[in-house]
Amino acid sequence: MQRYSHQRERIYETVCGTKEHPTAQMVYDALRVELPKLSLGTVYRNLHQMAQEGRLQELDGPVARFDADLAPHTHACCTKCGCVADVKLPYDSQLDQAVAAEGWNVSGHSLLFMGICPACAGENKMA
Repeated sequence: MQRYSHQRERIYETVCGTKEHPTAQMVYDALRVELPKLSLGTVYRNLHQMAQEGRLQELDGPVARFDADLAPHTHACCTKCGCVADVKLPYDSQLDQAVAAEGWNVSGHSLLFMGICPACAGENKMA
């Protein structure tokens, strides 16, 4: 684990303080007034490092997003606006068992649904 830094902790607290699954850019935008010497590269490096340390989840996609909720859970991603949201589905350990039956040493899985979010679907109805 890296040594303590105020910037690093503020980056972590920013991710913990939202359910938006922010990108590095979103975290940077939220902190740049408070921490004017902060760079986008510093934000991304710290987020990625915290994900490697297990403090955050890094969600793959066209742009990496970060989640402070480490419990196994499902996500949905809007293919129109790019938002990511938690989906209330129980974790299905049978999926792990099915893959383990294929010879894999499974430590868990992540499930991501792709589609149009309710806000974007509502915009389409109004057009």
